Amino acid sequence: MTHAPRTGIWLIGARGSVATTTMVGCAALVAGLHPPTGMATETPELADAGLPPLAHLVFGGHDTTDCPLPKRAEQLTTAGVLPYGLTRTVTRELEAADREIRPGGPAPGDTRTDEQLITAFTHDLTDFRRRIGLDRVVVVNVASTEPASGGVGLPPSTLYAAAALRAGCPYVNFTPSTGIRHPALAAPLAASRLPHAGRDGKTGQTLLRAVLAPMFRQRALTVRAWSGSNLLGGGDGAALADPAAAAAKNAGKERVLTDTLGHGVEGQVHIDDVPAMGEWKTAWDHIAFDGFLGTRMILQTLWQGCDSALAAPLVLDLARLTARAHEKGLAGPLEDLAFYFKDPEGTPPAALADQYERLLTFGRTLGDHPGPPDAGTVDAGTPDAGPTDAGPTDAGPTDAGPTDADPGDTGSGHTRTGHTRTGTAR
Repeated sequence: MTHAPRTGIWLIGARGSVATTTMVGCAALVAGLHPPTGMATETPELADAGLPPLAHLVFGGHDTTDCPLPKRAEQLTTAGVLPYGLTRTVTRELEAADREIRPGGPAPGDTRTDEQLITAFTHDLTDFRRRIGLDRVVVVNVASTEPASGGVGLPPSTLYAAAALRAGCPYVNFTPSTGIRHPALAAPLAASRLPHAGRDGKTGQTLLRAVLAPMFRQRALTVRAWSGSNLLGGGDGAALADPAAAAAKNAGKERVLTDTLGHGVEGQVHIDDVPAMGEWKTAWDHIAFDGFLGTRMILQTLWQGCDSALAAPLVLDLARLTARAHEKGLAGPLEDLAFYFKDPEGTPPAALADQYERLLTFGRTLGDHPGPPDAGTVDAGTPDAGPTDAGPTDAGPTDAGPTDADPGDTGSGHTRTGHTRTGTAR
């Protein structure tokens, strides 16, 4: 009797707000308790992409905190992020996922070298896949934005990315942190033959910019200045109080304007940490533009939302799309997933409508025909380190998540193949 294929989703920052909302949401959808609002992969347009069913996703991850997932979910319920009573309904699934979360790093006082950390993280990934009998594991970074690295070692996000490559796992970076883009991973990444996507999820202010900037260009209205402000609390609010971390975040926000309008514009985005806002954020944009005969005009937008609830459906989309790309034997940067990112891989179109069309084309490609069998662990190597085979443990299969929930060139650039705290809420 053949088993139903199961896909592992390994979340970096697994006890944070985004990760917890993602796991609660998946369990709720599998149980039929809520509709899949915000998930493009659950729309008719992507119904034939051959994506792994939500009921076949198994969750695990790394985190530097030890707050149990059910307790974290209750905190999010109190904050108004999760519906009242939902956590109790999916407690079994949260407890199962909680058992699959491993200590991250480097934690304060951690004396392990980069190589030792990468080896430990790789062991966690290969053990998760082999012990539970997963077809593949997709690593998704949803940790808080890390500050600019000023030390001699690799930043934490890159340590996790290096482990993903060594373990043969596709990788998604939902944060503006360096991750897989560190120069030290260039050679291992090229040798890995793995699909990867990133970076920095597009959930609010930049989403609007990707819609409005093309409007100004298409109507031949001259944008003179585009300024903005972000007010946010939660883990990201505290992390982005660091100027270097905020600069990395803002680079993606500015990219969509430059790529769409063809030139830079005056104005900056200011990010303020407002702890009293908790899990919520407010984004304001002030756009100065010229109309006919030089008439000066202003457009202002106000976006108020819950970052975790905006991000969670995108995380599920990205994990499923990347898993399917891996199953199909695609390798390299998945430019067709630019729809989801502020700072996407490669040079995809910047307009949201164009990115959406690329996504639909990609979905048709994924559903075209079965791909080659999974090759398993790939020896991608890491800087100054050889391959590590962590090997399986003696443990048996574990219920670790909410279970029993035109072909052609897409222009994406992918090919076919045969010491900070990183686990806090985003």
